[in-house]
Amino acid sequence: MSPLLGKSIRRYISLKALAVMIVAFIVSMSAVVGTCLYLSKDVVINADGDVIVVRTMKSTVGEILNQSGLEIGEHDYISLPLETKLQKKNTNIINIKRAVPLIVEVDGKKITLMTVKDTVGEALKEEPVNLRIGDRIEGANYSQKVKENLEVKVIRVKHKVVTEEETIPYEVIERENGNMEIGEQRVVQEGTEGKIEKVYVVKYEDGKEVYRQLMYEAVVSEPSEKIVEYGTVASYVSSRGDRFRYSKVLEMRATAYTASYECTGKRPGDPGFGITYTGIPVRPGIVAVDPNVIPLGSRLYIEGIGDTPDYGYALAADIGSAVKGDIIDLYKESTEEVKKWGVRKVRVYILRD
Repeated sequence: MSPLLGKSIRRYISLKALAVMIVAFIVSMSAVVGTCLYLSKDVVINADGDVIVVRTMKSTVGEILNQSGLEIGEHDYISLPLETKLQKKNTNIINIKRAVPLIVEVDGKKITLMTVKDTVGEALKEEPVNLRIGDRIEGANYSQKVKENLEVKVIRVKHKVVTEEETIPYEVIERENGNMEIGEQRVVQEGTEGKIEKVYVVKYEDGKEVYRQLMYEAVVSEPSEKIVEYGTVASYVSSRGDRFRYSKVLEMRATAYTASYECTGKRPGDPGFGITYTGIPVRPGIVAVDPNVIPLGSRLYIEGIGDTPDYGYALAADIGSAVKGDIIDLYKESTEEVKKWGVRKVRVYILRD
């Protein structure tokens, strides 16, 4: 074999080996690429509107989030659990919503509520607020969008049916009693209060009553009236210490008379001497009156005014031509007493029977 031929053969072998090596490398790389393509997954991460598109060899949601440098807070929302396996055939879509703080005054406390809800009403339905039907919101409205550090107040509203019993006052009836003195009274019948039942719907806000509406009422028991009698009879205690009842009192001018001829025009032995108009004999305590002022037969007590002594008890049994109007004529035993008496002011009490 010529040297030239041997050299050509060796060159041919070297080129063939190189070609084999190149083919083997291509095949190997194709296998690696194929394997990568087979094992890779398409992932779309939407975090509060910021979209990240990733092709990954990672196996779970948690792994791809770590790879992407995304952390999930305690109150954040994620559409897939962290341990969820990523799919190879379909695009994996992961939605993340960051929780924002909502400042809430409720039940006497101020709390920070971390929420991912869109509206205030939705957020307040969560623990620990648990907004109930009827509760009021101040500082925002139910459908308002949640904003970071928005301050709202929740007012607890309750309605309760309340039954209450109230008293009905009794009426006091007063009536005259002609046998009792003025200033005296007595209870003939004790009064009793009635009872009425009322049913209300009461509205409470944070435990305080703010409104009530009467729905129904019914009388449980009627009241009974109290009857009180009061005296109408006037009474008086004289200077002598005598107590008497009277129906009328008059201030009058008192004169005096005797059965003598000077006073009556009759002498002893004359018909009607010493006899009054009513037919009874004269005596101390008999007085003459104007029947138009004091009826005949009236029992009287005659009280002196000022220094005048009381005449005392008397009987209106006589009349006289000079006894008119406010004149009353008092019987005396002697002419000297009559003269001494003269005309004096007296107070005449007409006594009750």
